[in-house]
Amino acid sequence: MTGQSPMTLLNRDGVFVADPFVRDAAETDAGLLVPLADVGAALAGNARPLGVEVANTADPEALVVHFERLALISIVFPAFSDGRGFSLARRLRRLGFKGALRATGPLIADQFAYALDCGFDEIDLPEDSAARQPAPIWATARAAMTLGYQRNSAAKGSILDQRKAARTGASHV
Repeated sequence: MTGQSPMTLLNRDGVFVADPFVRDAAETDAGLLVPLADVGAALAGNARPLGVEVANTADPEALVVHFERLALISIVFPAFSDGRGFSLARRLRRLGFKGALRATGPLIADQFAYALDCGFDEIDLPEDSAARQPAPIWATARAAMTLGYQRNSAAKGSILDQRKAARTGASHV
């Protein structure tokens, strides 16, 4: 799904790291990342960590039956301006997915804090995007956004929760 361009994996701290998943089943020292259409076959007889790559239009309910066996769900963003993957990530977390969530595609650093708030753990960027916005830019963007209007997957209070708490005198909502 991600095409042929090499990718660069960014962790939640804004640091580029080695990808622990591969798309080649012959490489056995890493987790295996497969397209959604191949997840059933990959689950059969596979003992290594398994990840599935899905379109940002995927039905999250179709993945629930695989949650226990999946270490990673990678949601493909076709463009930075297509935000459906953020909604899908939130829905997967609300349905109970506890594994790693990865945003794959040409996101921009300004979207980093929001991606984390939606439940993503990492971002897999095309190399040209990573070259245009190196890791320090991502780390700065993450640190710059400390609050949001929506509650995040870690149940951190939103700006609205904090305003309500300030009005009512509550310590934290």
